[in-house]
Amino acid sequence: MANIKDLKKKIKSTKGTFKITRAMKLVSASKLNKAQVRILGLRPYSSELENTVRTVSALAQNYSNEYFQQKDNNKSVVLVISSDKGLCGGYNTQLAKTVRRFVDSKKDEDLKFFWIGKKVRDLLSKEVNSAKTFTFAKNDPAYEEVRKIAEELGSMFMNGEVGKVYVAYNSFISAIAFDSQVRQLLPMQVSESDVETIKGSYPYDFKYEPSAEQILDTLVPEVYLTTVYTCLLDAIASEHGSRMNAMENASKNCKDMIKKLSLKMNKMRQAKITTELIEVVSGAESLNG
Repeated sequence: MANIKDLKKKIKSTKGTFKITRAMKLVSASKLNKAQVRILGLRPYSSELENTVRTVSALAQNYSNEYFQQKDNNKSVVLVISSDKGLCGGYNTQLAKTVRRFVDSKKDEDLKFFWIGKKVRDLLSKEVNSAKTFTFAKNDPAYEEVRKIAEELGSMFMNGEVGKVYVAYNSFISAIAFDSQVRQLLPMQVSESDVETIKGSYPYDFKYEPSAEQILDTLVPEVYLTTVYTCLLDAIASEHGSRMNAMENASKNCKDMIKKLSLKMNKMRQAKITTELIEVVSGAESLNG
């Protein structure tokens, strides 16, 4: 059974941990605010750009682009975006589970994995065909750094080395929620049903200046690059939100532990004082008797 001295040491240690978790929570909250502004500002642009390309490509007559072409190749690459640091709750473990389910569902494809962040890589590297790990100069990657990664994977698709390009990441929903998903980047797909729906929504001809082909040849690569960048910003915002919540829960647990240990220590101290008083009173009565 712990004595009062041991309890004091535990309380002191827990208070130190509480200071660390509280500081990490505040730092993550500040980073989350910046990341949230970036992703919520970019997401409408990315979504509208993608919808525009889908609409124009569906309405354009006999349009073809390398980004839309199906490749006769069962090799695929998967870009997995995770974190380099831990202490962020289930952020990495949930993504790893999603990737495992994806691998099980793609037995007919030869998957090769590229990584951003080392945590999920460390969890899965022995289970999958692991390739290159991308790193950035700073914690917040610049658009040009992301462009180089996207172009490297895109060139593998263009050259026919692989038939598909996927990205696995945590999509930001709110400060307390994210959605782990695997998304196909290439080839871009517009299903026949979507084409018919779009044509039904726009039962008239558009006049384009420049031509629809020139517009699409410019916008399609931009959609691909913007989608990769959006996925990365989603993952960063989700990471900060998950770490903030994890540190908040850790801080609450520290408070509860300090309260329980203090109560236990006070009870032991009170019992010790009571015992000493009884001994003093008993001694005095024996002398008087």
